[in-house]
Amino acid sequence: MDTTKTCPIGVGAGTLQSQVRQFLGRFARTGYDTLSGLLTAEQLQSLIHEHCPDHRNRVYPPLTTVSLFLEQVLGADHSCQDAVARGLSSRVAQGCSASSLDTGAYCKARQRLSLQLLAALSKALAARLCQAQSNSWRWRGREIKLIDGTTVFMPDTDNNQTTYPQSSQQKAGLGFPMMRIVGIVSLGCGAVLDWVCGACAGKLTGETAMMRQLDATLNPGDILLMDRYYTGYFTVARLLARGVDFVSRQHQLRHTDFEQGQRLGKGDHVAQWRRPVRPKWMTPEEYEKVPQCLQVREARVGEWTLITSLKDAKAVNRLELNEIYGWRWHIELDLRCIKSVMQMEMLRCKTPEMVLKEVAAHLLAYNLVRAVMAQAANKVNCTPRQLSFKAALQQLRAFEERLRHGAYASVVCLCEVLIGGIGQVKIPYRPGRVEPRAIKRRSKNVPHLRQPRAVIKAQLQAQHELIMAAVYA
Repeated sequence: MDTTKTCPIGVGAGTLQSQVRQFLGRFARTGYDTLSGLLTAEQLQSLIHEHCPDHRNRVYPPLTTVSLFLEQVLGADHSCQDAVARGLSSRVAQGCSASSLDTGAYCKARQRLSLQLLAALSKALAARLCQAQSNSWRWRGREIKLIDGTTVFMPDTDNNQTTYPQSSQQKAGLGFPMMRIVGIVSLGCGAVLDWVCGACAGKLTGETAMMRQLDATLNPGDILLMDRYYTGYFTVARLLARGVDFVSRQHQLRHTDFEQGQRLGKGDHVAQWRRPVRPKWMTPEEYEKVPQCLQVREARVGEWTLITSLKDAKAVNRLELNEIYGWRWHIELDLRCIKSVMQMEMLRCKTPEMVLKEVAAHLLAYNLVRAVMAQAANKVNCTPRQLSFKAALQQLRAFEERLRHGAYASVVCLCEVLIGGIGQVKIPYRPGRVEPRAIKRRSKNVPHLRQPRAVIKAQLQAQHELIMAAVYA
């Protein structure tokens, strides 16, 4: 079978314009909503020419590869064979020659794909989604951003282990390479604005060190919600220097004395933090630029002590601070959606380069789903946080084939139905809901590996040969 043939000029997947149209239609771009034009055809073509300038129009050109990669991470199967089958179905539906079902060409196309293209698409979409979101999705007109970190695992190959070594608590051959990801998420629209990946390899590879690479994502006037792990003196000083406010819990090792400082009310004051000694990772020149003291508001709310740079107690009282900090939990839910619902917790690529692309593809797909949810929220006059991500993903999967191959008029109609359906599935309002961190279902009684799999397989093979030799003796 000849797999090098492409579509006739101007037909189906043979032109970049048609690939762009199908890509945009796949994610409910109707053209009738301000939020539907976040990724324009011109922007897509510009990014393709910028990051893949020398590409050829093969069976898997860059945008077709991106589309199949996204369908792969969004689908339930996640296999390359499933992606290749989808590509074949798409080509035949557009009147193109059938391509081979061998996965080799698709895997090579993914290797040729630029990591910068995937990252640029995701970050451009998130930035424009933030700019276009309704002012009612902000807090008093200000953008609230969330930051947190998580870890994911990947196949146990030598290359992955070298770049992203497994936990030092695990024996060689019994663990999986582990990557740490730190990301910044918009509270209003839920998009991942930026992220950084790194190894979990001890000093200077922790979340606070990685956070310094994300400073450019924070703009003056933003409010950053973070957990107490990020509340070190130098992190707080860096945020204040950028004009970024923050709300967090007090670190458990920092003593709070409400008898000191400027009293704002019962259990509420502005404290003076003194600059600690210079850490080893900071140069003397950088250390001298850090203020010798910082003014930070500390407020007791229930069992928590919150810290913030919002020092005006009349503008923001303690109960409002507690409500704002409670929104930090949304990033935990977002990470759960990415890792559990989209199944990114265990990656599938066998080289560090492809692992980074797989992460970028997951986050681009996540932002595209969030963009569709933003359109639905705008239509039904609610916030995206009130809608179910999992339900949105289920409906996108259900409409997928018709959105890819339908005529423009039918696609516009389908998009309207899809967006309306996503807007109907709202998350119930359940204030004060608590759940035990335990599971009811018992795991199967299967022993854990105590030796590398290859060693145990060799032992089993030797036992089998002994048994067969005894049988035929």
